[in-house]
Amino acid sequence: MTLADYCALILFAGLWVGYSWITGQARILSRSSLTQVMAERRRAWIMNSLKRDLKMIDTQILAGLQNGTAFFASTSILAIGGCFALLGQTDKVDSVLKDLPFVLPGGRTTFEIKVFVLTAIFGYSFFKFGWSYRLFNYCTILFGGLPMSEETRRDPAAAEKAAELAIRMNIIAASHFNAGLRALFMSIGYLGWFASPYLFMATSTVVFVVLIRRQFFSEARLALIHGPAP
Repeated sequence: MTLADYCALILFAGLWVGYSWITGQARILSRSSLTQVMAERRRAWIMNSLKRDLKMIDTQILAGLQNGTAFFASTSILAIGGCFALLGQTDKVDSVLKDLPFVLPGGRTTFEIKVFVLTAIFGYSFFKFGWSYRLFNYCTILFGGLPMSEETRRDPAAAEKAAELAIRMNIIAASHFNAGLRALFMSIGYLGWFASPYLFMATSTVVFVVLIRRQFFSEARLALIHGPAP
């Protein structure tokens, strides 16, 4: 590995950590992120459910969140299997890469290191999705404990406290789901490292810019901001 490889890897890690911090806590041009806005919408949804006794729609929403998390967890497992299969074909892949004009050859050891790091990224995403799935399950249980509308009118403070527990669990589960998705998105930029460290820097930066745009300047965010306030 060359100095450029280490610099590219440090840039990749910095962009990943920076994006996590920006979308979770920071603001850009006084704009809150799409993730932050959706957290308020989650709160509005669960608080609104206290006003009705029939909660079949809410349980369907929770089931959809769990199913989506399970899908991405399975995808991460398949990606890990693909990485191990790639390690078994190191010589063939390395010979193919050497024949490409825009690829800087790094040798067998460097290629294996790159694959191991990619495997670790997918492993991280799997654990995030797996934990998110479990937390959404806990959220379902907490949601099932919400009082009926009549009980809410009699004791609104207790009802809001129960709703806050479900809201908090839902937001935490969503944060872990977003972390797993973030790992999958950043892995796209990571693939540039197999060609050259300079392409790695470029692809990582492009992925970072695309994700920032979606969080702070996308039409989805505008739709939520300009919609009815929760």
